[in-house]
Amino acid sequence: MKNSTVQTPRLEYIEVSPHIRLHVRDWGEGRPIVLIPGWPFSNEMYDYQMTELAREGFRAISISLRGFGKSDKPWGSYNYDVYADDLKAILQQLDLSGVTLCGHSMGGAIAIRYMSRHKENHVSKLALFGAAAPLWSKQEDYPYGVSKSDADLLIKAVDRDRPQLLSDVGKKFGFSESSLNPGLWSWLQSIGMQASPYATAESLIALRDTDLRSELSSISVPTAIFHSVEDKICPFIFAQEMLKKIKNSKIIRFEKSGHALFIEEKEKFNDELKRFASEGS
Repeated sequence: MKNSTVQTPRLEYIEVSPHIRLHVRDWGEGRPIVLIPGWPFSNEMYDYQMTELAREGFRAISISLRGFGKSDKPWGSYNYDVYADDLKAILQQLDLSGVTLCGHSMGGAIAIRYMSRHKENHVSKLALFGAAAPLWSKQEDYPYGVSKSDADLLIKAVDRDRPQLLSDVGKKFGFSESSLNPGLWSWLQSIGMQASPYATAESLIALRDTDLRSELSSISVPTAIFHSVEDKICPFIFAQEMLKKIKNSKIIRFEKSGHALFIEEKEKFNDELKRFASEGS
């Protein structure tokens, strides 16, 4: 254990625009690692990373996106530009540099949009965890991912029966239907139910419609693509497509997990993240 000193309390809420505050966990000292959650979760999904990173000499910062977790849930736009601008406001207010920016699923897509929209400001490395990128839904020239009609069904399910929608997602979230024990999925589902139903649906629209393919070539920082070969939500071909376009990138394969690689293979996940964040130090 490298870091067990008492930390001066830091802000748990940061105002990113007038009257809109995001919930932030900011633990530890050292090289900063910023974690963006995936749909429909909050920063609580990274419980098994935050504690270990802070203990091992990193400054671990996890952010709940607007509309999710304990962050404010305004009516209005929920898209990658809004999320990227919120992230920029937090990194700026915390005066961070040399950040390893990380995102899971939709959070990975948001990280990519941040890198192109804000010119990689504050960031020295990028880590993508089962990212919903470069494009989550199928197009005429992109035969991978979910069909538009299936995405539309998910969006409608938010208003019809959100608990059932999350239960259905849970069946595909792990390596197999039974690989996540009931307690773990119940915990994740409870995090997902904290989200605004409006933000939950609007984010699915952004997932369905946002094409990041043209933005990948602008990324210049070292990039680690953490991806499970058995991912049923963001298939492994996504990682291979990102590898082709992101110049300084590598794939870190996970063989015994699905979309929940941060839980199902958390020891490997945490070790690889610490190793990547420390490279070149």
